[in-house]
Amino acid sequence: MAVAHKGSISMGLVLIPIGLYKTSTDNDIHFNQLDKESKARIKYKKYCSHCNKEVTSKDIIKGYEYEPDKYVIMSDDDLEKIKTKKDKTIHIIQFTKMEEVDTIYYEKDYYAVPDAGAEKAYELLRQAMLEQQKVAIAKTVMGTKEKLIVLYPAKDGMIVKTLFYADEIVPVPKQIPQMQLEQNELDMAKMLIENMTKSFNAAEFKDEYQERLRNAIMAKIQGNEIVSADSGEQNNVINLMDALQRSLELSGNSKISGTA
Repeated sequence: MAVAHKGSISMGLVLIPIGLYKTSTDNDIHFNQLDKESKARIKYKKYCSHCNKEVTSKDIIKGYEYEPDKYVIMSDDDLEKIKTKKDKTIHIIQFTKMEEVDTIYYEKDYYAVPDAGAEKAYELLRQAMLEQQKVAIAKTVMGTKEKLIVLYPAKDGMIVKTLFYADEIVPVPKQIPQMQLEQNELDMAKMLIENMTKSFNAAEFKDEYQERLRNAIMAKIQGNEIVSADSGEQNNVINLMDALQRSLELSGNSKISGTA
């Protein structure tokens, strides 16, 4: 697996060289765009609007438009020159309780893997955070952006979670009204939650739609028509109590006392 970012965890005078590796892979089916008539693949070309000619990646540079049609050029060397030693490290700013970082701020995850010779310092930091149920809040520059990150101690190592900044989180688009609830409704909802509670095991779950999609593609390759996967009628239960009672029955529990 290719390293996504190289750097060092900096905690006071302690420096722990690490590499960041992606924690996930894309297994989704991807479609190509085709011309409706010829079925030929649609391709996109980059071209210069001034010279009206096609260009390749090596012909492209970065430019910031500071006025209409006026650009200042920023080369890779320029971008590297403004990085400080602090920018190139994962600089720990503070520690905080795990539960105090709202998951809405989480962006991407990486495995933090220590370089050879840094394993002991890495393990010392991991165990100390794990025993205190703390995470480290840090900053580092990745690409052209300073990332706010969380160093999260895990069972077998550490996870780096990049975070959105507060000004990147948009507010809830619509005010959610606070509804008055009946106690028996709440009791039934809690019982349903209890009936459906079990330990989480990620291996038990799979993308069922992608599996049906692969089967449908194979069917069409073999010249067969796709059969509808959902032939049943939707059962719309309007009454909330009826819906809760039916759900409880489906989860293997009889009626709760005092409910209709």
